[in-house]
Amino acid sequence: MTGSRRARLYEELSRESRRYLAAYVLFNQAVADHLGLHPTDVQFLSLLTAEPGPRSVKEIADMTGLTTGSATRLVDRLERGGYVVRAPDQQDRRRVLVAPVADRVARVTAVWDDLGEAWRSLLDDHTDDELEVITRHMRGAYDLSHAQMQRLRSLPKPD
Repeated sequence: MTGSRRARLYEELSRESRRYLAAYVLFNQAVADHLGLHPTDVQFLSLLTAEPGPRSVKEIADMTGLTTGSATRLVDRLERGGYVVRAPDQQDRRRVLVAPVADRVARVTAVWDDLGEAWRSLLDDHTDDELEVITRHMRGAYDLSHAQMQRLRSLPKPD
């Protein structure tokens, strides 16, 4: 691939990535508005239900990029709404773990399931090999996002 073609592809990918990310943030806001939740709450519930088992507030802070104080407020909101419960860790009674409440989270899942068929159809014309590439890219983007969040949090705020 020539250097100029590669540069054009990077530029196009950058533009489309910005459009995709902005559209997804706005889509997430629409889902949150529909459910009467905060957008961060919707995404956290998605992350929590994708993980095996309950998580501590420290783990929640790490997975979301929030401070432990903000993660605590997130859990407080969702606990008040009945979406999560806190329970003592059976291995370490000093720790408290946060777990989703299945029937309450089902309310959120139902919205995702209703919308999911249209998202899946977007991938129907891709080969299995292409789906593997997309999945690999998404995993890498997830890991990079977390590294970049940590980096940003370590930098001084701009004036």
